Amino acid sequence: MKSRARLAACLPLAIFIAVPAAAQDMVYQPIDPSFGGNPFNSAHLLGIANAQNDYKDPNARSTNSQADIFARQLQSRLLSALSSQIVDAIFGDNPQQSGTISFGGQTIDFSRGLEDVTLNITNDETGEVTTIVIPTFIEVN
Repeated sequence: MKSRARLAACLPLAIFIAVPAAAQDMVYQPIDPSFGGNPFNSAHLLGIANAQNDYKDPNARSTNSQADIFARQLQSRLLSALSSQIVDAIFGDNPQQSGTISFGGQTIDFSRGLEDVTLNITNDETGEVTTIVIPTFIEVN
């Protein structure tokens, strides 16, 4: 009886020893596209990071009052009207050969050549000059 009990106890152990083990290699695949992961994960990871970010910049201006919005829109409209006047002076019905326009600490000089119009925008405070060359198109009939 003892031998049968030993045989019954050893039989499951013998079955596990006799079965060959099967496994595959484990390969690490990064998730973050910065480290070689799938590039389609970047938007998802950025969204998660932004959702977890609770840092508020103490220097950030968050003044979006109605008066600030109105002032920005008014400034934009005035600059747009001024740029329209400059374009009319250069390319309008009665184009000028050269001219100077000053406003808001900036001076714009323009001169018309045979093939282009040259704009020099000078910051009166710093003396920094930005030059823009605009080609003119000659109409051929």
